Amino acid sequence: MVNGIINVYKEKGYTSFDVVAKMRGIFGQKKIGHTGTLDPDAVGVLPVCLGKGTGLVSMITDWTKTYEAVMLLGTTTDTQDTSGNVLTKSVVDVDERTVLEVCSQFEGEYEQIPPMYSAVKVNGKRLYELARQGKEVERKARRVHIYTCDIRDIALAKNEFSMEVTCSKGTYIRTLCQDIGEKLGCGAAMASLVRTQVDRFQLEDALTLE
Repeated sequence: MVNGIINVYKEKGYTSFDVVAKMRGIFGQKKIGHTGTLDPDAVGVLPVCLGKGTGLVSMITDWTKTYEAVMLLGTTTDTQDTSGNVLTKSVVDVDERTVLEVCSQFEGEYEQIPPMYSAVKVNGKRLYELARQGKEVERKARRVHIYTCDIRDIALAKNEFSMEVTCSKGTYIRTLCQDIGEKLGCGAAMASLVRTQVDRFQLEDALTLE
């Protein structure tokens, strides 16, 4: 049996569970677990624990994470990212200064309501299971911490900008994008997401399944 942690690059189209299933086949052992869900459309760092290393799963899940996200302004969807069904389309009338000011307001602790399309359980059922049935239930806000929210490329001609976010466990970047869009007054959806770091595990060191 192999024991330890492997920094895996989760590719687009795979769920985190898919990665674990693939690795069980690669290593020929069942005792393997991932350390934090990444959406199928997201890519990047996914530490996977093997054998005795699975005892570290809960600890690694608590570690700080860093993401690079692209936001699409003027659009909201039912999944809070551009893979979902469009709910609203709005005119985008913001300037770069406003974008910078609003994003900076989210640094620190804030109360975030988990999205319906998430693995959070309410009354024993996953929210995404209810969402797929067309149901929406009340969710309790959870306190998360945004350590940094650095704006990178602002392309308002395309209604887009990118940001690097370092945050606590339990933070949904999709929801952060939606909340920023709401505060900007035009709505927003996440267009892409890359997890670049989980504590000491970094993107440049990650191994593909291949």
